[in-house]
Amino acid sequence: MTKTTIAERIDALPWDDLRGRLDSEGWATTGPLLSAAECDGLVALYDWEDGFRSRVVMARHGLGCGEYRYFDYPLPDSVTVLRASLYPHLAPLTNAWAEALGEEAAYPPDLAAFLDRCRAGGQARPTPLLLRYGPGDFNRLHQDLYGPLAFPIQATILLSDPAVFEGGEFLLVEQRPRMQSRGEVVPLGRGEAVLFCVNRRPVLGKPGFYRVVMRHGVSRLRAGGRHALGIIFHDAT
Repeated sequence: MTKTTIAERIDALPWDDLRGRLDSEGWATTGPLLSAAECDGLVALYDWEDGFRSRVVMARHGLGCGEYRYFDYPLPDSVTVLRASLYPHLAPLTNAWAEALGEEAAYPPDLAAFLDRCRAGGQARPTPLLLRYGPGDFNRLHQDLYGPLAFPIQATILLSDPAVFEGGEFLLVEQRPRMQSRGEVVPLGRGEAVLFCVNRRPVLGKPGFYRVVMRHGVSRLRAGGRHALGIIFHDAT
């Protein structure tokens, strides 16, 4: 990977193509965004005592098996940059989705303004998180909604080398009205992000736009260890 900043790498992505894929399929992959060293640095944070606001053991809550930790503010520099740099490239599409669904376009052009709106609505706890899976662990299909205000797209970045674990595939399931669900397995390389619909998005049909609901999860890990970084743009109540 060339010696560029994370923000420069994000700005250099083929955003017209990515937004087009998100609009048509509900997800898109970026190619490598983080170097191996940057991935290792984030993985190493997991066992630190400081820097997190909570730890969730999924089995205790019926969420699957494995665990994750929510960062506290201030976020690590790389997480702050990822969140702030991805957001403005995604906001135009989320506003177009809102308009197509007959909703108010509620997403300002920069992350700081959006987070101000979250805080005004009582959502002030940070949501970016690190996830850790071991053999037998999995994450049930779900949606990361932490309050009334939710940004419609989020990102997950694989921090582990796929060569060191088996299974643990990133999963997406789409439900269209009066149709059976459609599943996708999203292959990711180390440091690569998948951008995906958090909850619902518009799809154009004969009578106009209708809502398609999406959920995401992780299949059972058969061997090895898997870490990932979740970038969620709205904060939590």
